[in-house]
Formats: sequence, C-alpha cells, structure tokens
Amino acid sequence: MSTLQDVAERDGWRCWVCDEPVDPAMPVNDPRGPSVDSRTADRKSKLPERLAHRACNTRKGAVKVVIPWPDRLNVLEPAPLITVADRLDRKGGRELVARCPARKDAQEAADWLVDRFSRLTPNLPLTATVDTGGGQYLVTLSTTRR
Repeated sequence: MSTLQDVAERDGWRCWVCDEPVDPAMPVNDPRGPSVDSRTADRKSKLPERLAHRACNTRKGAVKVVIPWPDRLNVLEPAPLITVADRLDRKGGRELVARCPARKDAQEAADWLVDRFSRLTPNLPLTATVDTGGGQYLVTLSTTRR
C-alpha cells in the first residue's frame, strides 16, 4: 500500500475521477481534500492506487464511476471512458469512441482523449485517429499493448 504523498506526487496532485487539481493543504476529511483510491473493486485490475478528492472517492463507492466528456466537445454517442480504458488495457486493439459532425470537432475530441487517458491510464500507450465515414468523423483510440 502506497502513502498518500507518493500516490499524489505520481498523479501530479490531480483527481483521477474528475481530473481537477487536489489541494495538498486541504484536510483529508474535507470533501475537496486528498484521498487514496484503489480505483476499482475489480480484484483482477492491474491498476495501482490513484489520487482522488475525498468526495469523488466517497461518491464512486455508491455509484459506478463515469468519467465525463467536457461539454465544450461536440461529440455524438460518446463511449463510456472507464469501460474503454479497461477493455483497451485488457485486450489492446482499436475502439471507436465518438462520432463528430466536423473534422475540427473530432480532432479536438481526439486531442482531449489522448491527454485525459495519459492521466487516467498512464501506463497504456494510446493514439487517437480521426477517420471519415458516413458523412461524419469517427474518433478511434488504439493501442498495441495486449
């Protein structure tokens, strides 16, 4: 089991759930304070402990964690990111994660996904591609890891 300081420094003092900064000066019992989260109840998961706000960690105990897509992104049928991360980590390959009406929207989503996954699953090397299909733009994540 890692210490709070070790986990926080490794994660750059960012909450893995909401991706917002965690203030190291906050008391650990404050809702915005730091806490160590084992991330999932899945015992087969190879994921290490992660830093989370106390409120994010507590809330995820009651409901399944959902990593939100930012409202600023214009995406249709966005995939659930925790499910995508787990599947790509377990099986590798490619996964379609969103459709967008314009190439600019798709590229913005692809850039955000690569950045967000770099913190969500730091040991999973991902690339994002934008392809055309059916009059729309498809955002795909892929990894060679299996």
